[in-house]
Amino acid sequence: MRTDQHRQPATAMSGIRNLGILAHVDAGKTTVTERILYTTGAVHKRGEVHDGTTVTDFDSQERDRGITIFAAAVSCSWDGHRINLIDTPGHVDFSDEVERSLRVLDGAVAVFDAVAGVEPQSESVWRQADRHGVPRIAFVNKLDRVGADLDAAVASIRERLHAAPLVVQLPIGREDGFTGVVDLLRMRSLTWADGCDSAEEGPVPEDLGEEAQQRRRLLEEAVAELHPVALEEFCTRATLSARTLAGALRDLTRTGEGVVVLCGSAYRNRGIEPLLEAVVDYLPSPSDVPAVRGTLDGAVQERAADAAAPFSALVFKVNSTGTGRLTYLRVYSGTIEKGGVVLHAGTGRTERIGRILRVQADRHAEVDRAVAGDIVAVVGLKTACAGTTLCAPSAPLVLEPPMAADPVVSAAVEARRSTDSDRLAAALARLVEEDPSLAVRTDPETGQTVLSGMGELHLEVAVEKIRRAHGLEVNVGRPQVAYRETVARGVSGSVFRHVKQEGGAGQFAHVVLDVEPLEAGPDGVGDGGPERFAFRSTVVGGRVPKEYVQAVEAGCREALTEGPLDGQPVTGLRVTLTDGATHPKDSSEVAFRTAGRLALRAALQACVMTLLEPVVEVTVTVPGDAVGAVLGDLAARRGRVLGQAARAGTAVVTATVPLAELFGYATRLRSRTQGRGTFTARPTGYAPAPRPVRDVAAR
Repeated sequence: MRTDQHRQPATAMSGIRNLGILAHVDAGKTTVTERILYTTGAVHKRGEVHDGTTVTDFDSQERDRGITIFAAAVSCSWDGHRINLIDTPGHVDFSDEVERSLRVLDGAVAVFDAVAGVEPQSESVWRQADRHGVPRIAFVNKLDRVGADLDAAVASIRERLHAAPLVVQLPIGREDGFTGVVDLLRMRSLTWADGCDSAEEGPVPEDLGEEAQQRRRLLEEAVAELHPVALEEFCTRATLSARTLAGALRDLTRTGEGVVVLCGSAYRNRGIEPLLEAVVDYLPSPSDVPAVRGTLDGAVQERAADAAAPFSALVFKVNSTGTGRLTYLRVYSGTIEKGGVVLHAGTGRTERIGRILRVQADRHAEVDRAVAGDIVAVVGLKTACAGTTLCAPSAPLVLEPPMAADPVVSAAVEARRSTDSDRLAAALARLVEEDPSLAVRTDPETGQTVLSGMGELHLEVAVEKIRRAHGLEVNVGRPQVAYRETVARGVSGSVFRHVKQEGGAGQFAHVVLDVEPLEAGPDGVGDGGPERFAFRSTVVGGRVPKEYVQAVEAGCREALTEGPLDGQPVTGLRVTLTDGATHPKDSSEVAFRTAGRLALRAALQACVMTLLEPVVEVTVTVPGDAVGAVLGDLAARRGRVLGQAARAGTAVVTATVPLAELFGYATRLRSRTQGRGTFTARPTGYAPAPRPVRDVAAR
């Protein structure tokens, strides 16, 4: 296939594309990645997910389960550009891997199933990309499937993602007869013959000529509405040139105002070459994105993507292999060479880079240096973890780390042999180091080791990794969900007086608190995170100095870790400091911090509290004759049906279900549908648990 003659040679920085492949599970992300590697010549044999021969799904569990579990980085070249690509997981339990990847990416390709359109996890990863401001192009995959419909998939992008899709291709043929696409920018056809890996370029087929003209017109009108330069040319000439249209599409993609939509069938290797051209043409290079922002001594600083600037990089993944500890990082500015010394901005420690590796999933090629814009792995760092900022010792800077989600499912784990307890503790510590969305703690009442994660599958994968990688036999308890407590009815004027005198300067703090429920955000009850707590002060006359007010707030936040009902974290409340008093000698920030913690605990004892449980939105796809059984089963699990639709000969049921009721649901669904039913789930927040609301003060 010929590349564009007008494309200018890429400079070092503009010739890099750092992108991720995002999608719902089974939409074809890994197959798209494999075909990109094959088309660019990075590999010489096409890998298949069902055969366990893909490059990026190299872990034994990924091949056994047929899904992507760990984000895998690969590198390839196309038309003079180097593409650093991360294949991300599509299962909701591993969304934290997506979060860490998006933090270091400049662009993304969102893959959608041409039959299913936008699915639940597609929506979740899209919102994650929105949060990070990552420009995207869309690839509607599996057009060769029965029931594939590009227009329906595009409509779901518009309706469910609230995006402005700009469709630049028209399929040639339907379902099994899909053979190629019409390029609406250059009004040409690209077809792929069976057994042929390259596209054959030709004129637009006669039977699609009129439709192609209509769709080109619709594309021009949609672009003109969003882009002022295109609008000016459209008003003057009543049409847009291919160059103007391409420039406008690039601008709209990078600002996020529009989403270029392409289509194809990755399994049949149809549509990958135009996708690569779109990646190069529309997605930004490191030099096109804003300078990275960090902090130094509380002051905000910027570092441009310049190889001559001071070195700064962010670690987004750590992986222990048989050959050593690999630390994956994105270089934002400057240059690092093999043997160079870097500073851990958070700890102030320095370490030496042993080797720098260009990553190809589980294979690596050693390089001498990495410059701004690169995504590489390094060997030699012993203490860096995901979120660590590495920088030049002479120019320290702290970059914002990726957000870590709170675990929602826990299970007790123990070594089957008591002599393996120390080995299990070391294995768990390594797991948490590699995956920050896992957490390990010791239950203070039972003394058990508790492993917490993002879902049942997440815990299964973690435990299986311990068994395979460390050769340990492990017993696992039944999973438990992470509950929260909230205020159903608050209290006013709760007085607390903290007085402590043990010789010398004492501690004195007097505070009066009001506690009330905090209204839910737009997404419902809320997720139980720190944003579900609000603090304010209405104290007048300087009765509590400003620095002591901040100490009271810090103490109140400490009190949120354990509620009065079941010792669960507290969320969804507003605390108001209404009055207080100080002592000229004995008052201090420590005293008011202690008073804030103890005062809120006492106030919560007087409140009416209720327990919250995590709730997920479940999308169940089943044959039409099994809908009744599925609906009955969901009702038995305290599910609330939100909707039901027919799609490609199957029924799709959407419902909200408490997470605690979903353990073992996959097995039950298979038995009720003779193995033909599937389901996906995504977190939607917390809702009141069915336990009775308890007035703590009345106990």
